Amino acid sequence: MNVQVLVSAMHQTDHTLPGKMNIQTDAIIINQCDRNEFEEFQFAGKSIRFLSFAERGVGLSRNNALMRASGDICLIADEDVTYVENYEEIIVQKFRETPNADVIVFNVPSSNPQRPSYMIPRKSRVRWFNCLRYGAVRIAARTEKLREANVSFSLLFGGGAKYSAGEDCIFIADCLKKGLKVYANPAVIGRVSQEKSSWFQGYTNKFFIDKGALFTCLTRNWAKLLCLQFVVRHHRMFEREKTISEACKLMFQGLKE
Repeated sequence: MNVQVLVSAMHQTDHTLPGKMNIQTDAIIINQCDRNEFEEFQFAGKSIRFLSFAERGVGLSRNNALMRASGDICLIADEDVTYVENYEEIIVQKFRETPNADVIVFNVPSSNPQRPSYMIPRKSRVRWFNCLRYGAVRIAARTEKLREANVSFSLLFGGGAKYSAGEDCIFIADCLKKGLKVYANPAVIGRVSQEKSSWFQGYTNKFFIDKGALFTCLTRNWAKLLCLQFVVRHHRMFEREKTISEACKLMFQGLKE
């Protein structure tokens, strides 16, 4: 059983990224930039496929890597992740300990105290009610299981797409809908810098419209309830920019879209 890292990156001009990320396995790097080019090289004895595309959208980037993945386990990554030593052994061991797991989400702490990551406290099943807390860079999945279930990333959500974020939530929710078994594991496999966000520009109109669209994409039947619980639970975060009524109106606009 081997791990292959699938990296979404932008505007890379050289081959230094595998070293910066401490990649110790085979990897596919999708570099969204202003050129179309294919390269393959060795790094620390591992095969790196480096594909540059003149296009935008994180969902498109991740799908370009997924469709070319050849490892037993694919590990979703962004360019601001730095992996711990022996991350492949950690991931493989956890899949062996949980043989019925199709997808495992791991801990990838943030080095930016202003943008902390949710920390998984213990091993547990991921269900519909708690699947929205895990970012894409935590996800490791059995490649063949994803293909059998025909799961991929949404092209409507995430950086560079129409709606600013949520492709990771939709991906995990789709895994659950397709019957894949998803687990959370507290093992730390790397760290993410999260120095800047490619999508969050404050609690603007677009933020709430996009959130309403995301909830509708996740579940049409419960979308309005999800919008209402969001504004009630998080109103203190945005109370300087929007009233609860204004936030709800904008989220319902996204719901209709």
